[in-house]
Amino acid sequence: QLQLVESGGGLVQPGGSLRLSCAASGFALSTYAIGWFRQAPGKEREGVSCISTSGVRTNYADSVKGRFTISRDNAKNTVYLQMNSLKPEDTAIYYCARGRSDWYGICPLSVQGAYDTWGQGTQVTVSS
Repeated sequence: QLQLVESGGGLVQPGGSLRLSCAASGFALSTYAIGWFRQAPGKEREGVSCISTSGVRTNYADSVKGRFTISRDNAKNTVYLQMNSLKPEDTAIYYCARGRSDWYGICPLSVQGAYDTWGQGTQVTVSS
């Protein structure tokens, strides 16, 4: 059974850091592009970051560039999202999702329909 499970969310003060994990089961995560998305209350879900199938190319939303870093550990079948310098506007439920296996270039963040398997999400709250 294909499954993605996010973890690592929580409550953090502005300026703090969190590392989210996305663990895959039922498929080899290394053979697919993986994306991170988030949805804040009352807002549409938006793309945050993605990593290409090869793991070489990454893509970030402008709002998180320079603060967030996506990476993958193929041995652990896990993708990470390191989030630094967190702001209150980063508060949201964060989801990871499986993209396509042939996204070797820059993976898209705007084509959410192309991501076919989604996790249940993990809550990130940035507040003092």
